[in-house]
Amino acid sequence: MKPAGTPLRLATRGSPLARWQTHRVAELLGRKGTPTTVVVVDTEGDRRADVPLRSIGGQGVFVKEVQAAVVRGEADAAVHSAKDLPSAPELLVPGLVLAAFPERADPHDLLVGATLDTLGSGALVATGSARRRVQLANLRADLVFADLRGNLATRLAAVGTAGVGAVVVAVAGVERLGWENEAGLPVERLGPLTMVPQVGQGAIAVECREDDHAVREALAAIDDPWVRRPVEAERAYLAELGGGCTQPVGALAVACEDAGVPAGSLTVTGMLASEDGHVVLRRMGTGTDPGHLGRSVARALLDRSGGRSLGAWGAGDEAVRPGGRPQP
Repeated sequence: MKPAGTPLRLATRGSPLARWQTHRVAELLGRKGTPTTVVVVDTEGDRRADVPLRSIGGQGVFVKEVQAAVVRGEADAAVHSAKDLPSAPELLVPGLVLAAFPERADPHDLLVGATLDTLGSGALVATGSARRRVQLANLRADLVFADLRGNLATRLAAVGTAGVGAVVVAVAGVERLGWENEAGLPVERLGPLTMVPQVGQGAIAVECREDDHAVREALAAIDDPWVRRPVEAERAYLAELGGGCTQPVGALAVACEDAGVPAGSLTVTGMLASEDGHVVLRRMGTGTDPGHLGRSVARALLDRSGGRSLGAWGAGDEAVRPGGRPQP
C-alpha cells in the first residue's frame, strides 16, 4: 500500500495530446485531494511513426508499454485515449481494470484543407486510418488516399504539401491542443451520417491494477457515468466483432431521449466496411444495457447485414454504395 500523501504515478505516452490528457487527469485528481506525478513511456507506435499502423499490429501499439509500466509497478495508473485500447477479451491485459472514464470531447472527425463537396475530382486526402479512408471512398469514389502518421501538428502541416488537398483528424485533438487555424484552412466537421467515429474516440480512459484498491478508489472519484456508459457500449460492439477482426469498423453511442424510450437509453450506430470501401454497412440499436446493446448491434451487422462475408447487401439496413450518403 502506498504511504499517505505519496503521489499517484500516472503513466502516459509522450505525444503532446497524451501529455495533455494526463495533465487533465492529474488536475481532476488534484481537485479530489489526490497528488500525482507523470511517468512518460516510449511506445512502439510512437517509435515507428513512419510505418503504417496495420504493419506493426494496429491494436495496442500505443498502449502496451504504458500498460506494462503499471503491471511492473513502475506506475500506479495509465492514462489512455480510449480509442487506442483493444476491446476483445483475449486482448485485455490480465490484472488491469478500466477504473475511470473522466471526460469525453467531441468524438467526431474533422476534414481540414477542404470540405467534402469542394474537394476536386482526384484530390489527395491523407489519413492513416482505414476507417476514415473507406467511409470517404464510399462517398467519393474519385478521391485518392495517402497514408499519414505523426502527431497532430505533423498531420495538419501536411495540408498543401506533396499534393495533399486535405487531412482527417479527430475534433478532440484539435480542441484539446488549441489549434487556431491561423492559415484559415477550410474545415468540415464530419457527422455520423458521413463518418462513424472510432470506438471510444474523444474519451480519456484510466487503467490501474485490479487489486490496487486505494488507486481504484481515488480514480472512482473522477469516473463519469455519462462517459463510461456510451464508451462501454461502443467497446462491447468492438469486442463482439472479435480481436481478429481486420475490417474497418466504427461505432458511436449517444444518449437517447426520444419519447417513449426508457430513461437512460443509449443509441448505438455501428459501422463495418470492406477494405476498399465498396461496401459500408451501418446499423443502429437502442437500449439501456450498454454491453448488451453494443453486442446486439454488432451481431445484427454480422448476421443480418452480410458483415461476415461483406459479399452481399443487408436487407433493410443502411448498406451504402459508393457515392451515396446514408439517409437519417
